[in-house]
Amino acid sequence: MNRIENLLAQLDKGPPAGQEVAKVARNILQFLGNRDKPSIAVILGSGLGGFEKRLTDSIVCPYAEVGLPTSTVAGHAGNLVVGKLQGKTVAVLAGRAHYYEGHDIQTTALAVRALAVIGIKQLLVSNAAGGLRPEFTPGDFMLLTDHINMMGANPLRGPNLDALGPRFPDMTKPYDGEIIDKFVQAGKSLGIDLHKGTYMALSGPTYETPAEIRAFMSLGADAVGMSTVPEIIAARHAGVRCAAVSCITNVAAGLSDSLLSHDEVKEVGNLAGKRLSDLFEQTIALI
Repeated sequence: MNRIENLLAQLDKGPPAGQEVAKVARNILQFLGNRDKPSIAVILGSGLGGFEKRLTDSIVCPYAEVGLPTSTVAGHAGNLVVGKLQGKTVAVLAGRAHYYEGHDIQTTALAVRALAVIGIKQLLVSNAAGGLRPEFTPGDFMLLTDHINMMGANPLRGPNLDALGPRFPDMTKPYDGEIIDKFVQAGKSLGIDLHKGTYMALSGPTYETPAEIRAFMSLGADAVGMSTVPEIIAARHAGVRCAAVSCITNVAAGLSDSLLSHDEVKEVGNLAGKRLSDLFEQTIALI
Protein backbone atom coordinates (compact mmCIF):
# COMPACT_ATOMS: atom_id res chain seq x y z
CA MET A 1 0.00 0.00 0.00
CA ASN A 2 1.51 3.37 -1.04
CA ARG A 3 1.39 6.57 0.98
CA ILE A 4 -1.81 7.92 -0.56
CA GLU A 5 -3.66 4.63 -0.29
CA ASN A 6 -2.61 4.34 3.34
CA LEU A 7 -3.83 7.85 4.14
CA LEU A 8 -7.15 7.24 2.41
CA ALA A 9 -7.66 3.98 4.28
CA GLN A 10 -7.00 5.70 7.62
CA LEU A 11 -9.33 8.58 6.80
CA ASP A 12 -12.08 6.14 5.74
CA LYS A 13 -11.99 4.61 9.23
CA GLY A 14 -12.07 7.95 11.00
CA PRO A 15 -14.69 10.62 11.73
CA PRO A 16 -17.03 12.04 9.05
CA ALA A 17 -14.74 15.01 8.41
CA GLY A 18 -11.94 12.64 7.47
CA GLN A 19 -14.21 10.57 5.26
CA GLU A 20 -15.18 13.76 3.41
CA VAL A 21 -11.52 14.63 2.86
CA ALA A 22 -10.89 11.12 1.51
CA LYS A 23 -13.88 11.39 -0.84
CA VAL A 24 -12.67 14.69 -2.32
CA ALA A 25 -9.08 13.40 -2.58
CA ARG A 26 -10.27 10.35 -4.52
CA ASN A 27 -12.31 12.58 -6.83
CA ILE A 28 -9.26 14.74 -7.53
CA LEU A 29 -7.15 11.66 -8.20
CA GLN A 30 -9.79 10.46 -10.67
CA PHE A 31 -9.80 13.90 -12.28
CA LEU A 32 -6.01 13.77 -12.65
CA GLY A 33 -5.96 10.29 -14.12
CA ASN A 34 -2.43 9.37 -15.20
CA ARG A 35 -1.16 12.94 -14.96
CA ASP A 36 1.56 13.98 -12.54
CA LYS A 37 0.27 14.90 -9.11
CA PRO A 38 0.82 18.52 -8.07
CA SER A 39 3.57 19.38 -5.60
CA ILE A 40 2.48 23.02 -5.23
CA ALA A 41 -1.00 24.45 -4.70
CA VAL A 42 -2.04 28.07 -5.18
CA ILE A 43 -5.23 29.67 -3.84
CA LEU A 44 -6.50 32.78 -5.61
CA GLY A 45 -8.34 35.46 -3.64
CA SER A 46 -11.03 38.00 -4.54
CA GLY A 47 -10.39 39.71 -7.86
CA LEU A 48 -7.04 37.95 -8.21
CA GLY A 49 -8.09 35.34 -10.74
CA GLY A 50 -6.26 34.81 -14.00
CA PHE A 51 -3.11 33.19 -12.70
CA GLU A 52 -4.50 29.79 -13.63
CA LYS A 53 -4.29 30.80 -17.32
CA ARG A 54 -0.50 30.69 -17.06
CA LEU A 55 -0.49 26.93 -16.60
CA THR A 56 0.31 24.87 -19.69
CA ASP A 57 -1.12 21.47 -20.58
CA SER A 58 -3.79 22.24 -17.99
CA ILE A 59 -7.09 20.60 -17.18
CA VAL A 60 -10.01 22.40 -15.54
CA CYS A 61 -12.60 20.94 -13.22
CA PRO A 62 -15.50 22.84 -11.60
CA TYR A 63 -15.42 22.42 -7.84
CA ALA A 64 -18.79 20.67 -7.73
CA GLU A 65 -17.41 17.80 -9.84
CA VAL A 66 -14.86 16.86 -7.17
CA GLY A 67 -17.15 17.50 -4.19
CA LEU A 68 -15.99 21.01 -3.28
CA PRO A 69 -18.45 23.83 -2.60
CA THR A 70 -19.01 26.30 -5.42
CA SER A 71 -18.16 29.86 -4.42
CA THR A 72 -21.03 32.36 -4.35
CA VAL A 73 -18.71 35.38 -4.26
CA ALA A 74 -18.04 37.55 -7.31
CA GLY A 75 -14.43 37.27 -8.41
CA HIS A 76 -14.11 33.57 -7.44
CA ALA A 77 -14.34 31.28 -10.48
CA GLY A 78 -14.78 28.05 -8.55
CA ASN A 79 -12.49 25.80 -10.58
CA LEU A 80 -9.64 23.44 -9.82
CA VAL A 81 -6.97 23.82 -12.49
CA VAL A 82 -3.91 21.55 -12.70
CA GLY A 83 -1.07 22.00 -15.14
CA LYS A 84 2.59 22.82 -15.62
CA LEU A 85 4.36 26.02 -14.63
CA GLN A 86 8.12 26.62 -14.48
CA GLY A 87 8.72 22.89 -14.82
CA LYS A 88 6.51 22.00 -11.86
CA THR A 89 3.04 20.50 -11.56
CA VAL A 90 0.80 23.07 -9.92
CA ALA A 91 -2.79 22.92 -8.68
CA VAL A 92 -4.64 26.22 -8.68
CA LEU A 93 -7.77 26.75 -6.63
CA ALA A 94 -9.41 29.56 -8.57
CA GLY A 95 -11.63 30.82 -5.78
CA ARG A 96 -12.28 29.61 -2.26
CA ALA A 97 -15.06 28.73 0.17
CA HIS A 98 -15.50 31.43 2.81
CA TYR A 99 -16.81 30.98 6.34
CA TYR A 100 -19.19 33.92 5.84
CA GLU A 101 -20.93 32.13 2.97
CA GLY A 102 -22.46 29.81 5.56
CA HIS A 103 -20.03 26.90 5.27
CA ASP A 104 -18.83 25.27 8.44
CA ILE A 105 -15.21 26.07 9.19
CA GLN A 106 -14.02 22.57 8.22
CA THR A 107 -15.41 23.07 4.72
CA THR A 108 -13.25 26.17 4.19
CA ALA A 109 -10.20 23.92 4.56
CA LEU A 110 -11.53 20.87 2.71
CA ALA A 111 -9.71 21.53 -0.57
CA VAL A 112 -6.38 22.09 1.15
CA ARG A 113 -6.67 18.90 3.18
CA ALA A 114 -7.59 16.84 0.12
CA LEU A 115 -4.61 18.25 -1.80
CA ALA A 116 -2.37 17.47 1.18
CA VAL A 117 -3.50 13.85 0.97
CA ILE A 118 -2.50 13.60 -2.69
CA GLY A 119 0.91 15.06 -1.91
CA ILE A 120 1.29 18.84 -2.19
CA LYS A 121 4.39 20.09 -0.36
CA GLN A 122 3.90 23.87 -0.61
CA LEU A 123 0.80 26.05 -0.41
CA LEU A 124 0.89 29.61 -1.76
CA VAL A 125 -2.13 31.74 -0.90
CA SER A 126 -3.37 35.12 -2.05
CA ASN A 127 -6.10 37.24 -0.54
CA ALA A 128 -7.62 40.69 -0.71
CA ALA A 129 -7.19 42.65 2.52
CA GLY A 130 -7.78 46.01 4.09
CA GLY A 131 -4.63 47.89 5.05
CA LEU A 132 -4.11 49.19 8.59
CA ARG A 133 -0.74 50.88 8.16
CA PRO A 134 -0.48 54.50 6.99
CA GLU A 135 2.10 53.64 4.32
CA PHE A 136 -0.22 51.13 2.65
CA THR A 137 -1.98 52.20 -0.55
CA PRO A 138 -4.44 50.14 -2.63
CA GLY A 139 -2.51 47.80 -4.89
CA ASP A 140 0.34 47.19 -2.43
CA PHE A 141 1.35 43.64 -1.51
CA MET A 142 2.03 42.35 1.99
CA LEU A 143 3.78 39.07 2.71
CA LEU A 144 2.26 37.41 5.75
CA THR A 145 4.76 36.69 8.50
CA ASP A 146 2.11 35.81 11.10
CA HIS A 147 -1.63 35.93 11.65
CA ILE A 148 -4.28 36.48 14.30
CA ASN A 149 -7.35 34.26 14.12
CA MET A 150 -10.39 36.32 15.13
CA MET A 151 -12.89 34.23 13.21
CA GLY A 152 -14.11 32.52 16.37
CA ALA A 153 -13.55 29.11 14.80
CA ASN A 154 -10.77 26.68 13.93
CA PRO A 155 -10.88 24.08 11.11
CA LEU A 156 -9.25 21.48 13.38
CA ARG A 157 -12.09 21.61 15.92
CA GLY A 158 -13.68 18.21 16.50
CA PRO A 159 -12.11 14.74 16.33
CA ASN A 160 -8.53 14.98 15.13
CA LEU A 161 -7.66 13.49 11.76
CA ASP A 162 -4.64 11.56 13.02
CA ALA A 163 -3.74 10.45 9.51
CA LEU A 164 -3.02 14.09 8.59
CA GLY A 165 -1.39 15.51 11.69
CA PRO A 166 -1.21 15.81 15.49
CA ARG A 167 -4.01 16.84 17.83
CA PHE A 168 -2.17 20.01 18.89
CA PRO A 169 -0.10 21.27 15.94
CA ASP A 170 2.56 23.88 16.55
CA MET A 171 1.88 27.27 14.94
CA THR A 172 5.10 29.06 15.90
CA LYS A 173 6.00 29.47 12.22
CA PRO A 174 2.82 29.27 10.15
CA TYR A 175 4.54 30.99 7.22
CA ASP A 176 7.70 29.36 5.91
CA GLY A 177 10.79 31.57 6.11
CA GLU A 178 12.47 30.00 3.09
CA ILE A 179 9.45 30.53 0.86
CA ILE A 180 9.09 34.10 2.16
CA ASP A 181 12.71 34.67 1.11
CA LYS A 182 11.89 33.32 -2.35
CA PHE A 183 8.99 35.76 -2.63
CA VAL A 184 11.29 38.63 -1.64
CA GLN A 185 13.87 37.50 -4.20
CA ALA A 186 11.17 37.26 -6.87
CA GLY A 187 9.84 40.68 -5.96
CA LYS A 188 13.26 42.27 -6.31
CA SER A 189 13.79 40.70 -9.73
CA LEU A 190 10.42 42.05 -10.87
CA GLY A 191 10.69 45.46 -9.24
CA ILE A 192 7.78 44.72 -6.91
CA ASP A 193 8.00 46.09 -3.38
CA LEU A 194 6.72 43.72 -0.71
CA HIS A 195 5.66 44.79 2.75
CA LYS A 196 5.68 42.25 5.56
CA GLY A 197 3.15 42.03 8.36
CA THR A 198 0.51 40.28 10.41
CA TYR A 199 -2.86 39.41 8.90
CA MET A 200 -5.99 39.27 11.03
CA ALA A 201 -8.79 36.97 9.88
CA LEU A 202 -12.38 37.89 10.72
CA SER A 203 -15.59 36.01 10.05
CA GLY A 204 -17.26 38.70 7.88
CA PRO A 205 -19.22 39.37 5.78
CA THR A 206 -19.50 42.92 7.11
CA TYR A 207 -16.49 45.15 6.83
CA GLU A 208 -15.05 46.33 10.13
CA THR A 209 -16.17 49.41 12.03
CA PRO A 210 -13.68 52.21 12.72
CA ALA A 211 -13.66 51.24 16.41
CA GLU A 212 -12.88 47.65 15.54
CA ILE A 213 -10.03 48.75 13.29
CA ARG A 214 -8.54 50.84 16.11
CA ALA A 215 -8.78 47.81 18.40
CA PHE A 216 -7.19 45.51 15.83
CA MET A 217 -4.33 47.93 15.27
CA SER A 218 -3.64 47.90 19.01
CA LEU A 219 -3.49 44.09 18.84
CA GLY A 220 -0.76 44.20 16.20
CA ALA A 221 -2.70 43.59 12.97
CA ASP A 222 -1.33 45.15 9.78
CA ALA A 223 -4.09 43.96 7.45
CA VAL A 224 -7.56 42.47 7.86
CA GLY A 225 -9.49 39.98 5.75
CA MET A 226 -12.01 37.16 5.79
CA SER A 227 -10.05 34.12 4.61
CA THR A 228 -6.66 32.38 4.46
CA VAL A 229 -6.15 31.49 8.13
CA PRO A 230 -8.33 28.31 8.10
CA GLU A 231 -6.46 27.11 5.01
CA ILE A 232 -3.07 27.82 6.55
CA ILE A 233 -3.99 26.06 9.81
CA ALA A 234 -5.18 22.97 7.94
CA ALA A 235 -2.11 22.93 5.72
CA ARG A 236 0.32 23.29 8.60
CA HIS A 237 -1.52 20.54 10.49
CA ALA A 238 -0.79 18.28 7.50
CA GLY A 239 2.88 19.31 7.31
CA VAL A 240 2.52 21.49 4.19
CA ARG A 241 4.84 24.51 3.98
CA CYS A 242 2.95 27.76 3.51
CA ALA A 243 3.30 31.33 2.34
CA ALA A 244 0.68 33.99 1.69
CA VAL A 245 0.43 37.42 0.10
CA SER A 246 -2.28 40.01 0.75
CA CYS A 247 -3.20 42.46 -1.95
CA ILE A 248 -4.12 45.62 -0.09
CA THR A 249 -7.31 46.50 -1.96
CA ASN A 250 -8.58 49.23 0.35
CA VAL A 251 -7.71 51.33 3.37
CA ALA A 252 -9.54 49.95 6.39
CA ALA A 253 -12.60 51.64 7.90
CA GLY A 254 -12.00 54.95 9.63
CA LEU A 255 -8.55 55.47 8.08
CA SER A 256 -9.95 57.42 5.13
CA ASP A 257 -13.19 59.20 4.22
CA SER A 258 -14.19 56.49 1.74
CA LEU A 259 -16.88 53.88 2.28
CA LEU A 260 -15.90 50.25 1.68
CA SER A 261 -17.32 48.06 -1.10
CA HIS A 262 -16.61 44.72 -2.73
CA ASP A 263 -16.59 46.47 -6.10
CA GLU A 264 -13.49 48.38 -4.96
CA VAL A 265 -11.89 45.14 -3.78
CA LYS A 266 -12.49 43.49 -7.17
CA GLU A 267 -11.33 46.53 -9.12
CA VAL A 268 -8.03 46.88 -7.28
CA GLY A 269 -7.54 43.11 -7.32
CA ASN A 270 -8.04 43.02 -11.08
CA LEU A 271 -5.58 45.87 -11.61
CA ALA A 272 -2.99 44.14 -9.40
CA GLY A 273 -3.64 40.71 -10.86
CA LYS A 274 -0.85 40.68 -13.46
CA ARG A 275 1.81 41.84 -11.00
CA LEU A 276 0.65 39.29 -8.45
CA SER A 277 0.66 36.55 -11.09
CA ASP A 278 4.18 37.54 -12.12
CA LEU A 279 5.25 37.40 -8.47
CA PHE A 280 3.74 33.96 -7.88
CA GLU A 281 5.14 32.53 -11.10
CA GLN A 282 8.65 33.80 -10.39
CA THR A 283 8.46 32.47 -6.82
CA ILE A 284 7.41 29.04 -8.08
CA ALA A 285 10.41 29.08 -10.39
CA LEU A 286 12.65 29.62 -7.36
CA ILE A 287 11.11 27.01 -5.04
